[in-house]
Amino acid sequence: MYQKHQKHPYLNGAKSAPGQILMGVISVSSAFLILTLPAIIHSTGTKLLAQEVVSQDLDAAMAFQQGATFYSRKDFQNSEIAFRKALDRDPNIGLARNYLGNILLEQNRLDLAIQEYGEAIRLNPNLGEAYYNLGVALQRQGQKEAAITAYRQALVVRPTLANAYYNLGVLFYQQEQRQDAIAAYEQAINLDRNHKNAYFNLAIVQQQEGQIDPAISAYRQVLKIDPENTVAYNNLGSLLVIQGKITEAITVYKEAIRQNPKNALAYYNLGVTLYNQGAFKESAQAFRLARKQYTTEGNTEQLAKTEQLIQQIAQVLTPKKSPVNPPGSATAITTPPVEQAPANTTPTEDTSGNSPTFGESTLPDLTPKK
Repeated sequence: MYQKHQKHPYLNGAKSAPGQILMGVISVSSAFLILTLPAIIHSTGTKLLAQEVVSQDLDAAMAFQQGATFYSRKDFQNSEIAFRKALDRDPNIGLARNYLGNILLEQNRLDLAIQEYGEAIRLNPNLGEAYYNLGVALQRQGQKEAAITAYRQALVVRPTLANAYYNLGVLFYQQEQRQDAIAAYEQAINLDRNHKNAYFNLAIVQQQEGQIDPAISAYRQVLKIDPENTVAYNNLGSLLVIQGKITEAITVYKEAIRQNPKNALAYYNLGVTLYNQGAFKESAQAFRLARKQYTTEGNTEQLAKTEQLIQQIAQVLTPKKSPVNPPGSATAITTPPVEQAPANTTPTEDTSGNSPTFGESTLPDLTPKK
């Protein structure tokens, strides 16, 4: 898994009038979600036999149908038995090999899964799902170049496999080929306008590349598809702050909190934004709510920084009877470096269509394409 954090400075400093405390301007935190990983593509399942005959051997065809039925019920043990029975009767059923590869991949038996996908491709060179699933297995093994080759071959056979482009984007990003990653995610989106993971990862790469307007647009697309994606709200708000769209950023952070009242990062970023605007009372309230959540999470580092900011605001809001410094001087209070809190969501699996994905979940999606 890959997780990136990046700070975006809002302002470099603030001037105070004589006799006032000089408050340091702080920056909002932008949490980057872990990039989602690939998932298996399932075959067309039990509907397949209604469209084509997988074997001239009736017993083999019946066993294959049983295997597909068990597979659709996630009864992988009986499914494997049925598919092996079908292959004993007719060893040339490529789709049965693809199914077996998926079952083995579910069991993390990667070497055997790769062998089955290879056999499926040998028997049926036009089986795009087998190339794709081979790519997933190879990617899980860390064989990135081989996985890229497999995904590209899958796209030769089936040019409309959005998840193949998506997984290529993940691999390119991991190899620091960001422009290639952007192109791959855009291809995935062209094929599937509801591919929220592709929009999200595209926004991440664009943000890192300084393409702020396109990143904002991509985050907005994520939120159209997934209105509860609080990390997307946080990142969007951070970019709006960079553009000086403070009112809109505050609205975005508040919406993130409405969607998830335990979103510590949204409270914190709201507090930072209000702080920089001089709205110290409202800022302190947001920081106190962030402090409560950081306490619950056990995030002692961010808790300490939040506590320090609360204390600094208290100094500003507390009337002073006598100045500590000579008249006309200002006391500078240094704010601690703001680090980004880890995202509280993990990549989501892309389960659109027939393909499983390792996704806004942490590991590769193990839902094989039938």
